[in-house]
Amino acid sequence: MMNYIYKNKKRFLFLVLALLPGFAVAGELNQANTAWILTSTALVLFMTLPGLSLFYAGLVRSKNVLSVLMQCFAITCLISIMWLAGMYSLIFSDGGSVQAFIGGLSKAFVPDMGPDSLTGDIPESVFFMFQMTFAIITPALIVGGFAERMKFSAMMLFSAFWALLVYVPICHWVWGGGWLAELGAMDFAGGIVIHITAGVSALVTALVLGKRKGFPKTAMPPHNMPMVVTGAGMLWVGWFGFNAGSALTADGSAGMAMLVTHISAAAGSLTWMVIEWVRFGKPSVLGIVTGMVAGLGTITPASGFVGPAGALAIGISAGILCFYAVQIVKRHFHIDDSLDVFPVHGVGGVLGTILTGVFAAKSMGGLGLNDVTIMHQVGVQTIAVIVTIIWSVVFSYIILKVLDSVIGLRVSEDQEIEGLDIVLHEETGYHNL
Repeated sequence: MMNYIYKNKKRFLFLVLALLPGFAVAGELNQANTAWILTSTALVLFMTLPGLSLFYAGLVRSKNVLSVLMQCFAITCLISIMWLAGMYSLIFSDGGSVQAFIGGLSKAFVPDMGPDSLTGDIPESVFFMFQMTFAIITPALIVGGFAERMKFSAMMLFSAFWALLVYVPICHWVWGGGWLAELGAMDFAGGIVIHITAGVSALVTALVLGKRKGFPKTAMPPHNMPMVVTGAGMLWVGWFGFNAGSALTADGSAGMAMLVTHISAAAGSLTWMVIEWVRFGKPSVLGIVTGMVAGLGTITPASGFVGPAGALAIGISAGILCFYAVQIVKRHFHIDDSLDVFPVHGVGGVLGTILTGVFAAKSMGGLGLNDVTIMHQVGVQTIAVIVTIIWSVVFSYIILKVLDSVIGLRVSEDQEIEGLDIVLHEETGYHNL
C-alpha cells in the first residue's frame, strides 16, 4: 500500500486535499460540486416539467388544460435548441468591445466543449445544462399572463424572440460579466434575470392581448386544485436546485441558500393564509400555495446573501405585498394577468432584489456587502430593477405588436369559448366533459 502511495503521490495528495472541507484546486474537477450541480440541474428542470406545468394547468379551466401543458413542454424544447445554437454563447462568452452589453458567438454550438472542459471546477457541460434550465423556465412563467387566449404559433414565436431580445441581454448584464455586474448588482439566483423580466413581460402581454371573454364578471376558478397543489409542491422542492444550486458548490453557502429559501417559502405561505383568513373568514388552499410561490420568488435574488432572519422578513414581506398586488391588479385595474404572474413574480422579484441590499448587510444578519453601505447597495439594486423593467416592457411590447400585425396574437372569440385544447390541438384533457 505504501509503495502504491509513493508511486502515485501527486494523485494521492490531491485526493486527500480534495476531501478537505472547502478545498478546491483551480482547473481541477471537483466531483462533489459536480454531483450537486447535476442534481440541481435536474431539480430546476423538474420545476418546469412537471412542476410549473401542473401548477398552471390546474389553475386554468378544463377546456384549456392541455394547451398550458403543451406550451410549457414546447417552450422547454424550443429554448433548449436555441441555447445550444447561440443563447449560451451570447451570455457567457467574451463579447470583446461590447462585453458590457452582450457576449460573442464563439461558443455557439459549443465547438470546443469536451468531457474534460471545465467551468470553474465543474464540467462545462454541467454548467451549460444548469444555466439552460433557468432560460427554459423564464419564458414558461410568462405563459400565466396570456393563458387561455393566445395562438400557439404566436406563443412559440413570442417565446423565441423574447428569449433573444430580453432574457439574453439582461442575463449577460447580470451573470455574464456585463455592466450591471460591474456596477455591483446582486442577484444570486434570478430575481432580476428571471422574476422581474418574466413578471413585467407577462403584464405587458396581458395588456396587449386584452381580457378573456367574461373577465372579470364571470368567475374563472381553477378547474383542478389537487393538480395545482401537486405542481406547487414540485416547485417548492425544485426551488432548492434553483437557489442552492446557484452557489455552484456543495458547501455551506449552498446549505444556507437552501435554508433561507425554505424559510421564506414557509413565511410567505403562512402570511398569505393569515391575511385571507382575517379578510375573508377562511384560509384557501389556492392562497397558501400562491403565498409559497411569492416567498420563493422574493427570496431568489437574496438567497446566497442573507441569513435566516433576513429570509423570514423577506418571506413575510412577500406574503403581504404580493397579496395586495394581486387584489390591485385584478380587482382595481381589472387587468387579466390570468395566473397572477406580475403581482407574484414581478412584484416579488422587485421586492426581493431591493431587500437584498438591506438584509445582505452583516448588521442585518447577512454575509456582507463588499465594503459598501446599505444605501449604496439599495441604490444599485434599484437601478438594476428600473433598467430591467424598462427593457422588458419596451421589447416585449415591440415583439407582441409585430407578431400581432403579421400573424395575430389571439384566437377568435368563438375559439376561445370552445377552448384551446380542441381548437389548437384537437385533443381534450377529460373525455367525459
